[in-house]
Parts: sequence; structure tokens; C-alpha cells
Amino acid sequence: MQQKHYIFIGVLILAVLAGIFSYPNYYNKGTDFLNKKLSWTLPHFPEKPYVLGLDLQGGVSLVYQADLSTISDKATAMSGLRDIIERRVNMFGVSEPVVQIQGTDRLLVELPGVTNVQQAIQMIGETPYLEFDEQRTADEAKVITDKIKEVQDAITKKADYTKIKDWQLALQNPNFKPTELTGKYLTKAIVQFDQTTYKPQIQLQFNDAGAQLFADITARNIKKPIEILLDGASIIDTNGDGKIDIQDQYAPIVQDKITGGKAIITGDMTNQVANSLASRLNSGALPVKIGSPISQETVGPTLGSVSLQKSLVAALYGLLAVVIFMVVFYRFPGLLASLALVIYVAITLALFKLIPVTMTLSGIGGFILSIGMAVDANILIFARMKEEINLGKGLEQAIEEGFRRAWPSIRDSNLNSLIVCLILFIVATSFIKGFAFTLALGIIVSLFSAIFITRIFLMVFVGKWAEKAKWIL
Repeated sequence: MQQKHYIFIGVLILAVLAGIFSYPNYYNKGTDFLNKKLSWTLPHFPEKPYVLGLDLQGGVSLVYQADLSTISDKATAMSGLRDIIERRVNMFGVSEPVVQIQGTDRLLVELPGVTNVQQAIQMIGETPYLEFDEQRTADEAKVITDKIKEVQDAITKKADYTKIKDWQLALQNPNFKPTELTGKYLTKAIVQFDQTTYKPQIQLQFNDAGAQLFADITARNIKKPIEILLDGASIIDTNGDGKIDIQDQYAPIVQDKITGGKAIITGDMTNQVANSLASRLNSGALPVKIGSPISQETVGPTLGSVSLQKSLVAALYGLLAVVIFMVVFYRFPGLLASLALVIYVAITLALFKLIPVTMTLSGIGGFILSIGMAVDANILIFARMKEEINLGKGLEQAIEEGFRRAWPSIRDSNLNSLIVCLILFIVATSFIKGFAFTLALGIIVSLFSAIFITRIFLMVFVGKWAEKAKWIL
């Protein structure tokens, strides 16, 4: 008896926390009111926004077709193209972009929140920029470091930093400066192995103009580093996370003046890192041509807002319809199941934020469908309970038998639904994947709601008084 009440209190705490996390506005307004009236210092509940997809937030959807007519390894070329464009849109500041390969030669790019189509096309269509930077002198580094500090101090004081003389210097790298050698001079990059250590290394081959530039740069940077950047980010994975990203910092050291237009990059690289590096170098020198998008679609923020509002209204109507049905047909147990359903909604929405799930119209459709499916288990359980009561069994025993006998049917039906969701998620397009994922997540949470929460509610609230008023069941 004592244990079930502890569990009941735990369920209520979980429900309250999930509800506040899903929509913290009312709680935070309440704390502001109390803090103001009573001079308290109650903290706000942390706010984490939902991640909205293109169709709810508005934005641009573009489909590109790559020219692979001269490419032998098409899969590698498309993978490199996807990585480069993904890096570009991330640097552009787009929230939750989607960059996916479709088929063998098409690339889907979705940019939520971007409404300027031409700007997006220009950003994506630019040739990836490969550059070779040399180390600055101590005096040059000090000038830029001082300028960075000056601008940071102005920002801290909320002053207009653009009035500072040469404030643009604060945007430069204090350690390295660009040289005239860029990816347009690189002919190719290949992976080879050191004949002594058998470690992978990268051979760079420049054209004639690039060979002369490289010779001049290496001559003035002997025993100094040369940093290789692709789209402004270092292209070697040095932090061991399996990705080549802007957090990686690596600069090969020049051992001697290099002539002949060939250079070797050595270091403690794995085969995977060496191949990825060569791929990105070749992508910067010989990018896959994509031209203009073959398909483009713009969703305005107003249309996205209307879609979101209508979806939420539909979800609310669906929830109310299910609650009314359960209370009318199953009376008091139906009311308890409805309360469990409200907790189910709060937990599911909280999980959408935590994972996070990119909410789209199809995803909301899957969530609304899961609301109706969430009471399937309750219906089976209550039907079994009614049969047990009609057989003359006591209420407590009827509840236990109802859950025990209904479980095999609940398990099998939900397992089949989860299998279908898994198949859809694996083989379908991104539009259907959102539907499959939210539906699967809703099914899993609904099992917890029906089997655990509803059962606790029945054990706590349905006591001896109900034996005398079985009509309420």
C-alpha cells in the first residue's frame, strides 16, 4: 500500500516536470510574479525551443543534380560534395539544415528559416575554397591580438566597436595569414605510404604556376608550419572524433624548400583520416559541378506559422475527442486513463525537445495518430476488467487479471506497429521518416502510460468504495 503511493507521487513529479519543460512559459511567469511580490529569487525553468522543420518554420528547399560524367567513384564524390555543402550552410548560420544524397547524383538541401532563395543558391553553388596559410611574425600576431582585445572590450562595454580604427583586423587569424597559393593551383592529392614506416601520407601535385608559388612559400617558411584550410576550416582530424571539422587544428611543418610542384604531408594519420584528407583536397581543387538547382521550393514563415497553428489545434481536438470517448464509455477508469493520456502527451513533448526531434507536418501527424493509439491498450485492459467483474471477481483481482490477460494482445499489436515504423524509417524519404519516428516514439511512451501509469492510478483511486458503486466502472 505504501509502495504504490510512493510510485504515484513519483509519477506526479515526472508529469509536472515534463509538463513544465514542454511549455515553461506559465511557470516562469509565475516565478516572476512571486519574485516581484515577495522579493524571492526563484530561478526560471530552463527553456529549450522545439526544433521546427522547413514546412513549419519556413525556408528554402533545393534539389541539385551533380555532373558525374567524368567521375569514376561517384559515391565518394557525392559524399565529399555533401560534406562541403553541409559545412557551408553550417557556417552560414542555418538552424538544423538538412543535406542528403538522393539516388546517385542528386543532393537535397533544406534550409529552415532562410527565405532569400537567390542568396541560398549563391551560397551553395560557390566553388569550395582551398587555401594554404603561413605563420605570421610575432609583430603581426601582436597587432591582431591587441585589436581583438580592443574589440572585445568595446563589445563588453556595449560600445560601437565599428568606430575603432581598423577593427576588421579582429576578424583575422592571429597565428596564420593567407598566401597566394589556393586550390585552383592544385592538380590532385593522392594517398601513398612511407616506404620505411608504412604510415599513410598525402602527396600534393600542383600545376606549373602553383609549383613556383609553393617553392617560394616553402623557401621562406623552413621549419615553420603551413596550415591547409578548406572553406576556412582545418581539413585534418586531429582530435580523434572521426570527423574533420573546424575544431581540428593541424599544420604540417616545412622541412626544406620544395620544388617540382610536389609536396608530401606526413603525420600520425590513420588510413581513414588520410583518405578523407585526400578527398577533401581533391574536392577543393576539382569540385563536382552542380550548377543551378533543378528544383526549388520556398515556404514562407507565415505559411509555416499557419501550418503549425492548425496542427496544434488538430492535436488538441484529437486529444479532447479521445478523452470524451473514454469517459463516456468507461466512466471512472476512462477518466483515469484520460489523466494518464495527458501525462503521456507531456512526456512525449518533453522527449521531442530532449532528443531533439525536428518537428514537421508529417511528424506532428504521427504524434496525433499516436494519441489515438495510446488508448488502445486501455480499451483492451478495461474490456478484460469488465469480463472479470461479470464473472463475480473482486475489484482488485479484476484489475490484476485485466492487465495480465490484456498484455499479450497489447504487446503483439504494438510490436507490429513498431516494426512497420522501423521499415518506414529505414527505406522511406525524409518526409515519411519524421512520421515514422514520432509515431514509434509515441507508441513506446503510450505503453508506459497504459501499463504503468493507468495501473498505478487504478490501484490508488479504485478502492472498497467502488465495490458498492460498480456502475461507475
